[in-house]
Amino acid sequence: MTLFASRQSARSMHHRALVALTALSFGCSPAASDQPKAGEAPPVDPSSELPTGGAVVDWSAVDAAMGRPGTQQAFEVHRYNFPRGDLRVTAAGVTIRPALALGGWIAMKEVPDGVVTMGDLVLTEEELSPVISHLQEGGIEQTAIHHHLLHESPRVYYAHVHAHGDPLKIAATVRGAIARTATPAAAAPSPPAAPPTAIELDTAMLAQILGHSGRVNGGVYQVSVARAEPIRDGAFEVPPTMGLGTALNFQPTGGGKAAITGDFVMVASEVNAVIRALRAGGIEVSALHNHLLTEEPRLFFMHFWANDDAIALARTLRSALDLTNSKRPSSS
Repeated sequence: MTLFASRQSARSMHHRALVALTALSFGCSPAASDQPKAGEAPPVDPSSELPTGGAVVDWSAVDAAMGRPGTQQAFEVHRYNFPRGDLRVTAAGVTIRPALALGGWIAMKEVPDGVVTMGDLVLTEEELSPVISHLQEGGIEQTAIHHHLLHESPRVYYAHVHAHGDPLKIAATVRGAIARTATPAAAAPSPPAAPPTAIELDTAMLAQILGHSGRVNGGVYQVSVARAEPIRDGAFEVPPTMGLGTALNFQPTGGGKAAITGDFVMVASEVNAVIRALRAGGIEVSALHNHLLTEEPRLFFMHFWANDDAIALARTLRSALDLTNSKRPSSS
């Protein structure tokens, strides 16, 4: 072996020894820069983050971040309710119950990279701007801001929202927005609820006329009717339990009468036929607008109002419902 080759071999052996020693050292303990300082949490393990392939959302953690429990809905939707029991709103002399038209809500559905969130917050004029600013700072967008009612006092605003991402961050942002309102805090857990108290309406007859049954909630008979075709927002198919069902609400006002409100969910070609049907039965159209920005097909939401004989109003609502591509009635 030549002197040059001998030196090269020695250098190579020395280099391999250094590499082995370095590998052993790093294999035994983290690099100094990765060590947490006193009082700091350890570094986040990337494998613990929500993978792009999807993971089951810990809804108890989301509930804690939201500051109130959610309820599981059809189509694997998790919903949070924010009834405005603090507001004393009248419309055409009728005191509005929260379940009739003052119920804010947020709905979440898990997707592979977090959740899609949609909702509708009920706000006063003074609350509107601070809430919008906080939502925007937290990455929650607004898709509509408008009124739903006529003749109400004080005036009420409805802010429709949309977000996509980390459910804990979204929940914390919503909680901060709600804290900027007078919305009552979530009630403490209570024993299992008793069966709903009957209300002063023939709900069986209303269900028969409408072709869809409903439920009594907060002194209001509520019926929701889904559209027949799928609705998409980008790659996401929006289930009816995320605000895409036609809502028909009846609040008894005595003597067989009811104050009714809600909204018809329609495509453009259905709008004016439904308006004509409602007006023919004495039901006022209180608003016509969109609730989303990029849905397909494009949807229009028509809100309505009347206070009259509940059975007659149900027949008018049914005639209007039959003009839309809604799910067919379970019975006629």
